[in-house]
Amino acid sequence: MRIGILGSGGMADALGGQWVRHGHEVVVGGRDTGRAAALAGRIGASAGTLAQAAAFGEVVLVAVPHDAVPSVLAEVLRADSAALRGRVVVDCTNPVVPPGFTLATPGRSVAAGIAEQAAGARVVKGFNLCHVDVWRMTPPVFGGRPLSVPLCGDDADAVETVAALVRDLGCHPVNGGGLDRAGLLEATAAFVIGLWFAGEDAQAILTPLEFAGQPG
Repeated sequence: MRIGILGSGGMADALGGQWVRHGHEVVVGGRDTGRAAALAGRIGASAGTLAQAAAFGEVVLVAVPHDAVPSVLAEVLRADSAALRGRVVVDCTNPVVPPGFTLATPGRSVAAGIAEQAAGARVVKGFNLCHVDVWRMTPPVFGGRPLSVPLCGDDADAVETVAALVRDLGCHPVNGGGLDRAGLLEATAAFVIGLWFAGEDAQAILTPLEFAGQPG
């Protein structure tokens, strides 16, 4: 699969490196082309501009700080207004604001903003509930149980494409519903990050499935 990555930070490094190791072709794009080239060299990918990475990818990972997303997409779309049309666009960002760990954009998910700005893109929210170092694990397995990765998106084929990339990491993809639920996924990240920073085991707040009860 051809994957374009917008950004050259930790998530681009961790996820891009894993996907290269699983045989995918990856182009890392950044405003700082020197930094993008250095990252690409470390993980065995190619490098280019943001627009070149977007044009290359069947899947495009948005891996920049949440407040940089609109300007990054604007730069891509200035080069080609149809650059992301029909593409699977994966949003792994977290609009979380410390120290209170609140949402920067309450009531509106970053993923929904991407879908509005990049008309025709098939947006999937995912990979936002774990610290970057978890994505470097091969594979992320805890207590014998593979990590589950919730995905939210309106296009079933796009969600399944991203699910395949989740499986490449040795993780279990979970259908989290439509893109209208992406805000819930972002709010979950804000809540559990706050617990982790307080020194609490966020995973322990949920009961195992057999004790969760069933409706009816």
